[in-house]
Amino acid sequence: MTLTQGVRAEQSLSDDEVLALRADFPILETERLVYLDSGATSQKPRQVLDAERAYLERENAAVHRGAHTLAAEATERFEDARATVAGFIGADEDELVWTGNATAALNTVAYAIGNASTGRGGAEADRFRLRAGDEIVVTELEHHANLIPWQELAARTGATLRYVPIDDAGALRLDEAARIIGPATRVVAFSHVSNVLGGVAPVADLVALARAAGALTVLDACQSVPHLPVDVKALDVDFAAFSGHKMLGPTGIGGLYGRRELLNALPPFLTGGSMITTVTMERAEYLPAPQRFEAGTQPVAQAIGLAAAARYLDGVGMARVAAHEAELGALLAAGIADVDGVRLLGPGPGEPRIGLASFAVEGVHAHDVGQFLDDRGIAVRVGHHCAQPLHRRLGVTASTRASTALHTTRHEVELLLEGVRDAVDFFGVRA
Repeated sequence: MTLTQGVRAEQSLSDDEVLALRADFPILETERLVYLDSGATSQKPRQVLDAERAYLERENAAVHRGAHTLAAEATERFEDARATVAGFIGADEDELVWTGNATAALNTVAYAIGNASTGRGGAEADRFRLRAGDEIVVTELEHHANLIPWQELAARTGATLRYVPIDDAGALRLDEAARIIGPATRVVAFSHVSNVLGGVAPVADLVALARAAGALTVLDACQSVPHLPVDVKALDVDFAAFSGHKMLGPTGIGGLYGRRELLNALPPFLTGGSMITTVTMERAEYLPAPQRFEAGTQPVAQAIGLAAAARYLDGVGMARVAAHEAELGALLAAGIADVDGVRLLGPGPGEPRIGLASFAVEGVHAHDVGQFLDDRGIAVRVGHHCAQPLHRRLGVTASTRASTALHTTRHEVELLLEGVRDAVDFFGVRA
């Protein structure tokens, strides 16, 4: 299966279409900036900036609290944004919880399961309870945000944390996954797309293994929702997390998808105002999902901005975005692999990947490579990308990552490749 299965080549964005899209991004108006760090945070089109600004200037009020007209209108806009973003990922609106970011979304699931493991939530929540002897399974590819919460949950509950290893090329070993995921497995958490390698996980295989074991599945969809058509119900996962700031939206907001019946059975994580029905001095009763996980003042302007981002991406067409970025990823992989003294990490040339590639220059620290490229106006990410175990497994301390978006041109990829070749010459690298 390819990244763009069912997408014809002619559906990719043309050069003229990409240039037209670039005109929507104010920060890209400077000719000196080649922005290849969308995997860390995306740039925002005017449509998103205008939507957030318009709300703050003319509609700002507390949602789900006031009885006055402005508050009612703000609440309607807030919930309309939820419906828009939920639809964008193939969920129902009551299955989308607003969070501060994807990290908060993943922690919400982990801590809610931890609360269930202490007996909170009653009989309905008992299905989530972890005990000594139970196992949580992650992968060696994970971003720290989808690793550390599960480490902590295992420590709190006495469960055992296990991981599916990768091979030398960075691909998950499904033979090992089949061996590790078994009767003791209660949770399987994995990334849809590696934020370092750009490869797409075999979601169907991992979900099937988890289902056979009776385990919950938690998908880190941070690098897939902005770049691929994602339908969480078609993927058949139980939970999924994504970030607004990686999909052309504002910072300070993310989303947690959860199956309705699971969200309503989980005990809440954060507690306080706006997520309750009745409170006495002795106890509280909680609203159904999604409000039961949305204590306190909500990121209203950010939700409205994120909905504008979802509409913008929908307007372009996610299949076309995926096809365009797959082409850029292929150019990156082939060009990087062709430079002597540079090691491409992850899928090799010709293998499916999103428009993202990480590489290591022999004998040169990634920070130095990044600085060399930055001097040319090329913005990339350097370091371990919040994935230290993965880098350790691949035998590198750090890497340089170039990541594209729908506004990235083929010319910008060529500028990056030219910069890498010049960096090799500048630092005197020999293969």
